[in-house]
Amino acid sequence: MRGRVFQLVLVLSVGALALGAGPQPPDPSFIVHEWGTFTSIAGVDGAAVQWRPLSGNTDLPCFVERSPLQFKGDLMGTVRMETPVLYFYSPHPVDASVYVAFPHGFLTEWYPHAQYDGGIIAWPSVAVRPGGAEAFPVESSASHYYAARRTTSAPVGVGPQTEKFLFYRGVGEFPPPLSAIAHDDGGVAVRNRRGAPAGDVILFENRGGVMTFTSGRFTSAAAVLPRPALDDASGPPQAELKRLLVANGLYEQEAQAMIDTWKDSWFEEGARLLYIVPRADVDEILPLTMSPKPGAVTRVFVGRIELMTPATLRDVRAAITSRDRAAMLKYGRFLLPIADRLGLSAALPPGVVTASRPAPCR
Repeated sequence: MRGRVFQLVLVLSVGALALGAGPQPPDPSFIVHEWGTFTSIAGVDGAAVQWRPLSGNTDLPCFVERSPLQFKGDLMGTVRMETPVLYFYSPHPVDASVYVAFPHGFLTEWYPHAQYDGGIIAWPSVAVRPGGAEAFPVESSASHYYAARRTTSAPVGVGPQTEKFLFYRGVGEFPPPLSAIAHDDGGVAVRNRRGAPAGDVILFENRGGVMTFTSGRFTSAAAVLPRPALDDASGPPQAELKRLLVANGLYEQEAQAMIDTWKDSWFEEGARLLYIVPRADVDEILPLTMSPKPGAVTRVFVGRIELMTPATLRDVRAAITSRDRAAMLKYGRFLLPIADRLGLSAALPPGVVTASRPAPCR
């Protein structure tokens, strides 16, 4: 770990010196916004369990660059860092450098082209061009990737590649900011591991297409959310999530782009906790350095904790014992850790758990 930290300091220092950076006043007209997701699975004690975050298929376009780790479905971790995107706003052109560190993880995908070394990614020369042409790469196959482009942010260029944002993903080994213990009655006890307020939390459940949720804002470190009533059928909390994302600093278009990117995954079969990750935790997990210094940087991450509630365990047990492949596939990449909890992973039929595979690329 000391080697990784030393390497990070060295990379950031060299990058700053190369740009002639020193103490510089921030540019108040240069604004940066970022959103992303930290996905984990809660164990019996509420702590994040080890799982294979890269299992399951991915619909990322072929032009997205990938680390060799991205194809290792057996790569273990506690957190999948999913789709952080960095948006840039400025009334004038800016030539920027951007460095992101992931001290407790590895980067697995990114775009545009970047300098990559395990847990460090760097874009030393990013051309922010407000009003520039938006001739971004598009492929014929569908992908959730494109939804993130639906904002008024400035186009960016890295060499010959252009995009609406800087994009990256990774797999980490660290405890998420919140723990979550599923109770026998379907409720959930949450706790902020730092003792800070638990903040904005949503408990969501989807059983056979019937969706419901309950939410709250907690000023204490610990709280209990009752299981939402399925007969209430309040549906997915898209409006509530958008409200929270905007309240925490995202522009409305950014919040909608984030929801459009993740709505299929956030609201799939099962039960999960969604929460706004405290900014201090985001900055600790993903240190971000930029030059020139923006006038403001907003980073809004959603924590997703997959919950192995009694209802989920019951449904997955029934699907495995009855060999109901369709029912098993509803749980996607979370099927294996749930089956492990039940002691039934050996009973899973071949092919229901797969390594991450991109769309066929030529």
